[in-house]
Amino acid sequence: MIDKKRQLNNLKNKILRDKSLPLQGSNLVFGEGSSEADIFFIGEAPGLKEEQLGQPFVGRSGQLLTRTIESLGFNRGDVYISNIVKRRPPDNRDPLPLEIEAYKPYLQKQIEIIKPKIIVTLGRFSFNYFMPDRKISLDQGKTFKISNFLLIPMFHPAAALRSTKTLKQFQKSFQKLPSILKKIKELTGPQIA
Repeated sequence: MIDKKRQLNNLKNKILRDKSLPLQGSNLVFGEGSSEADIFFIGEAPGLKEEQLGQPFVGRSGQLLTRTIESLGFNRGDVYISNIVKRRPPDNRDPLPLEIEAYKPYLQKQIEIIKPKIIVTLGRFSFNYFMPDRKISLDQGKTFKISNFLLIPMFHPAAALRSTKTLKQFQKSFQKLPSILKKIKELTGPQIA
């Protein structure tokens, strides 16, 4: 059986070879973190800093995300971080439905490989990937059972940087993660690979 790191690397190489994918003029920002992560953070698409460095969430909103993850006692490397769309849309515009559809199978495969216990969606685009008829403004911080994981939608860190009220809600929702993860582990018991 191929290990998860190799599977993720193979998937990354497959995206690089797939010239039919939109946004070919941008650098690939595949994702990073632990292939054994219990928590998988998903945003919408990389920004300029992310494209330049080839890493997700490394700009101002990424710094907030990292600080918030660390405030819970985790390291950034303990979790997995990616986006639905793996390349930067021009001028940081929102990803188009066609772009989201094109990259969907790759995100789905990342989820299948990592098998997280919790998926945290950051913003409306990643939340609507899983629950297209729901509103982030109404469901932020709630917990939904989806397939083999719990889904917790949260505001995008960029939105939290623009509003003190949103920042407080963002941080409050984050504070729930350790206890939710602990409960999941208690219910499922030790995992045998």
